[in-house]
Order: sequence, then C-alpha cells, then structure tokens
Amino acid sequence: MAGTERHMYPGNNTPEGFFSYYQYILSQKEADKIICIKGGPGVGKSTFMRKIGETLLKEGHDVDFMHCSSDNGSLDGIVLRDKKIAMIDGTAPHAVVPLFIISISN
Repeated sequence: MAGTERHMYPGNNTPEGFFSYYQYILSQKEADKIICIKGGPGVGKSTFMRKIGETLLKEGHDVDFMHCSSDNGSLDGIVLRDKKIAMIDGTAPHAVVPLFIISISN
C-alpha cells in the first residue's frame, strides 16, 4: 500500500518580501534525524531526494515534498513526519546551521 504524499512551498516571495515557514515543518529539536545534502548546482540533490521520497512512498510511508519557490522543478527537501526525519538541501540560499555537528574522522 502506497503512502500519502503532500507537496508544498514552505517559502515564497511576496509583494511584502520573502516569507519562510521552514521552522514550522520539523524543528531541529523535535527531529530524530535531519540529513543535509550539500553540493553545487546541477549535481543531483533534488533528483536524489525525489527518488528517495518516491521509494519511501511505495513502501507505505507518508512523505512531504518541499518545493523551491524560485524553481518548481527543484526540491528543497522531503520530510517523513511519522518518523521525524527530514532530508534537506543545505546549500545557499537556504543554508542550514545545525544545532549539533557530528564529525567523523579516520
């Protein structure tokens, strides 16, 4: 059984300026895991997140797809609310500053 998908624009340019609602999606304090994807333009961040979201939908998970307000073909992230997991594009202009950083070295 497929999960439920929702599509939204959590940020938008308006006549009164830019409005962001990202902080209401899944805060860093309530999330079990937030995965930040970083990379240059055109390297496949949106495609990667889209494929993961579609696979999770087929497995029965509910997935929220967060679209970029300046490019509808681009995803800013996906969220699995029931699992408290988000995967987001962490590059400019929506850079994310994590509360905790875990560094892995050899």
